[in-house]
Amino acid sequence: MTPSDPPAPLHPAPPGPLVSLAERAREFAAAAKTRNTLRAYAADWADFRDWCDKHSLPALPATPETVALYLTDRAATHKTSSLARRLSTINRAHEAAGQPSPASLHNAVVREVWKGIRRVKGIAEAGKKPLLTADLKRIAAGLPGNLQGARDRALLLVGFAGGFRRSELAQLRVEDLEDTPDGLVVTLRKSKTDPEGQGRPVALPYGSAPLTCPVRAVRSWIEMAGIRSGPLFRGIDQSGAVADSLCADSVAWIVKRAARRAGFDAASYSGHSLRAGLATQAAMNGANELAIMKQTGHRSLATVRRYIRDGNLFRDNAAAKLGL
Repeated sequence: MTPSDPPAPLHPAPPGPLVSLAERAREFAAAAKTRNTLRAYAADWADFRDWCDKHSLPALPATPETVALYLTDRAATHKTSSLARRLSTINRAHEAAGQPSPASLHNAVVREVWKGIRRVKGIAEAGKKPLLTADLKRIAAGLPGNLQGARDRALLLVGFAGGFRRSELAQLRVEDLEDTPDGLVVTLRKSKTDPEGQGRPVALPYGSAPLTCPVRAVRSWIEMAGIRSGPLFRGIDQSGAVADSLCADSVAWIVKRAARRAGFDAASYSGHSLRAGLATQAAMNGANELAIMKQTGHRSLATVRRYIRDGNLFRDNAAAKLGL
């Protein structure tokens, strides 16, 4: 079994009425990972298998020496984080097949090669730039006044103020919005860190300027689009009519297009720039880590502290007190 194969049942499918239960068990096992995660595992395994075939080496079961050679080869073109996921994928494939893992760091040859790669390449992530408040003001001012511009403005401002992931923006529905005197409450039904769908409310307060107010932007988009239920953010076809719901990749494309229109380097930004921008700008403005985590839904304190560190580079800087 490989990461691209369906999960195996816990036991061989029994005869009789238990067959349907065994099928449901397989479905639940498949749902344990998100679709994007499963797709990444499948691509990673395919790459390892193809590399092994090219060099006439068995991929399953593989040897630690094979894994070490594979890592060495791919280190020239892949990020450290990507290589780490490849190790995990190879481990999972062998575990699923009942084979000892050749990619475990308990294997000395793999461990030493991996330590060397991390030391040479480093482990720092070269992430996309965050979009900050000043950037959003510039972008919002440059958006057209048509239906597409209304959609893009609402999506960008909601994504920024809510600290949403692009997948979360794509799944929002009109029914998830609740008007209050202080702004909108968005019920996020499901997210990467909430796969069971417990949900959580995210408050979007009124902005001080109409052009960059997420609440006004959402209301304007809903009114112009004439939607009363269903997906909140939708595509717009070539005739200018509202179409189906957006996918996560479309959210990233909208962010890049808006950045390019405002004169920014689109390659430096992605869908994550909105979420990273909220955390960074809030830290710059003095918000504490718990307040940031409450808005974004981050579970990793280390990740949020990285944004706080970046946001405070100049705010709490010793060099600024030198009188230069």
